[in-house]
Amino acid sequence: MSFLHAIMFAILQGASELFPVSSLGHAVVIPAVLHWGIDQASPSFLPFLVMLHLGTAIGMLLFFYSEWLGMLRGVLGIGYTTEVQTQRALLLRLVIATIPAVIVGFIVKKPVAHLFASPLIAALFLIANAGLLYFGEQLRGRALRRSAGLTNMDAFIIGLFQCLAFLPGLSRSGAAIVGGLRRGVGHEEAAKFSFLMGTPIIFAASVLEIPKLIHAHEVHSLFGTATLAAVAAGTVAYASTAFLMRYFRDHDSWALLPFAWYCALLGGASFLLLLFGL
Repeated sequence: MSFLHAIMFAILQGASELFPVSSLGHAVVIPAVLHWGIDQASPSFLPFLVMLHLGTAIGMLLFFYSEWLGMLRGVLGIGYTTEVQTQRALLLRLVIATIPAVIVGFIVKKPVAHLFASPLIAALFLIANAGLLYFGEQLRGRALRRSAGLTNMDAFIIGLFQCLAFLPGLSRSGAAIVGGLRRGVGHEEAAKFSFLMGTPIIFAASVLEIPKLIHAHEVHSLFGTATLAAVAAGTVAYASTAFLMRYFRDHDSWALLPFAWYCALLGGASFLLLLFGL
């Protein structure tokens, strides 16, 4: 992998991890369509990918720094009673939303692992992601409610929707937002909860891999490139989060539709290009 491809891959990862378009789908499809010549089965690719995810998670942690600090203060009982209770309730909902992903991930990880290496299948799932976003937006009005704040049941349902992302090409953030919309939650609130929910998952998954890779030769051979790529991914993730939070606030009635059309066009075009070897 050249330095230019590494930086381009980092930008792709940092943006697509937050946008509801599937980072994994893009990571599999885009290099294949553009003929980057990246061998994702190479021993050096996993350490590189771990570094990108770590950078992305740090970018998200920095953006939501005040929220995580507030939850920490709530756990420690620092502040007014009502604020402590509010922060503890938010943390509880994040835990509840994470439980389905832990259970489902343990069950389906091996059976679906082979799908992650197929650009053709990932392209088809990008089209499926378009359908998920489109119908989630269309059906949202039937569930729209006026009550403020997420409930524990909302969190659990959002966590269930998030599990759709175990299929390559279905977006974790997109599925989680659609889950929130189905519960009558607005785009901005659903997106914020999705980003908060995803941050510790991405961070923990990256950190758990580091001890396994720290002594590997591949880490040392590409450490400089991977570090710069991780910084790029984190910077793009921070900027993407800032943009999306404003975007979802300002376009609450149709926010997912442009991403649905984008995924449909990208998935369809990529499938045809890959199918005919163009």
